[in-house]
This record gives sequence, C-alpha cells and structure tokens, in this order.
Amino acid sequence: MEDIIDAIKEIAHRIDEAIKMEDLGYSDSSNSSGEDQLKLDVQSDLIIENTFAKVKSIKNLVSEEKEGLHHLNDEGKYTICYDPLDGSSLVDVNLSVGSIFGIYEGELKGENLVASAYVVYGPRIEMLIASRDNKPILYCTRRNHFQKIGEVTLDQKGKLNAPGGTQMNWEVKHKTLIDSLFSEGYRLRYSGGMVPDLHQLLLKGGGLFSYPATSDTPNGKLRQLFEVIPFALMYEQAGGQAIDANGNRLMELIPSHPHDTSPCFFGSNYEIEALKKAYNITR
Repeated sequence: MEDIIDAIKEIAHRIDEAIKMEDLGYSDSSNSSGEDQLKLDVQSDLIIENTFAKVKSIKNLVSEEKEGLHHLNDEGKYTICYDPLDGSSLVDVNLSVGSIFGIYEGELKGENLVASAYVVYGPRIEMLIASRDNKPILYCTRRNHFQKIGEVTLDQKGKLNAPGGTQMNWEVKHKTLIDSLFSEGYRLRYSGGMVPDLHQLLLKGGGLFSYPATSDTPNGKLRQLFEVIPFALMYEQAGGQAIDANGNRLMELIPSHPHDTSPCFFGSNYEIEALKKAYNITR
C-alpha cells in the first residue's frame, strides 16, 4: 500500500503544477456521463494513469473520466477508482479543487474498499488518507514534501451546512432539514466542489454535507465508486456517519455499474441523526 501512497503524492505535485500552468479551456471530448471535459480533466487523468502504471501492486484502474476498466498488472491486487479533478470547473475562478482515490481489493463494492485518499489543491496542497484500521491522517506540503500533520476526528456536533443540488428541485423534507439547521445557527459553506467542502467539514469539526435526490437527478449526482464510498470511509473513520436517503451506510453500497450514482449525506453524528428524523428513517 505504501507504493500507492507514494504514487499519489507524486500525482498531487504533478496535477498541482498542471493547474497552475496548463490551458484551462474545454477539450473536444466528453466524459462517460456526457459532461464536457476541460483540458485539465484530460491532463489530470493522463498523469494519474501514467503514474499508477509504474506501481506493481495495482491490477486495474477505473477513472471517472472514462468508461470501463483499464488493466495494468496481472500480479496486482488492487483496483483504484478515482476522480482525477473533482470540481475542475472552479479552477478558472481560482477556488480549491481536488482528486479522489478509492483503493479496492476484489469486487468493486463498498465492503471491499480497503483505503481511500483525497488531495486538495488550494493555497497549499493537502492530503488525507484513511484505512479501515486508522483515523484519517492529514498531510500538508512544506518545501515540496508532504509532512504528516496528525489524525482527524469529527466532533459530535458541527457548525457548517453544505447543501448540494438545485434548491428548487429539493424535496420538501430536505428543505425542511436544511432550514432547521440554519435556524440553529449553522453557517453555509458550499463551493460547488465536493473535495474542498467535505475537507472543510472534516478539518473544522463537522456539520452536514448533503447531495440529495432531486426532481432532476432522482438517483443523486455523485458517483459511488469514485466519490461517495471513498468519502464514506473518511467520515466513518473520523467518528461521523455517511448514509443514503434510506439510512443505509454508504460503505454498504454495491454498484451495478462503475458510474452508478447515489444520494449521499456525510456528517457528524448530531446532523446525521437530525437528517434521519427529517427523513423519517427509523433504523
């Protein structure tokens, strides 16, 4: 596993350089979900693929930007599902973006995720790594090297509210929940990038990040293997919870297709319990 983490550190520096130096315009292609790809999306995907190709323990890659599975090594044991540059449309307004990595062993489903990592590209590069045996560990670049900062733990109750999706398409029960948190004094923190918003909640002690089912995306927008399940591990290992709209743990998801999506809710315990009450979830 250490060889994979070292590769992610190399990837982080190379993508950060590309963000600062490369063309920010659109390419002539679209991803597997039909979304127009920025040139940075394509470049980031290529950086990750070429770097991981040198790691013998990686058997396969699955990218959010491509269809299907890319085979690397017969002797490898891990499949890495990754979003090369989450929030890439925010780069041209100079907001933080990130990369997400889910490391799976065996069939691609939640219970087979053995570790996850994400990188935040902002004023400095930060990285969190979590496994089933450890709390998330924060690393920060100093003088072009990653240094361990320490473990990350969520408080039982947070202060931040990060609601995703277009509000006019929310269900009434979801709007009621969000309004109730604001009435308790929660502060709005939503950039439109999953990585920076979930990162902020983790480092600031907690709150709620929600991307519900909406009238235009009834199955949610965020992808299970690349985004939802990797962050679910982060939040559970930090002492919080990560569930879907029925109260099921996101770590128990079994995708039928690599690009399946799901409504998702991440937070500290108080906010998730408030969500269960608003959604009439009894489990």
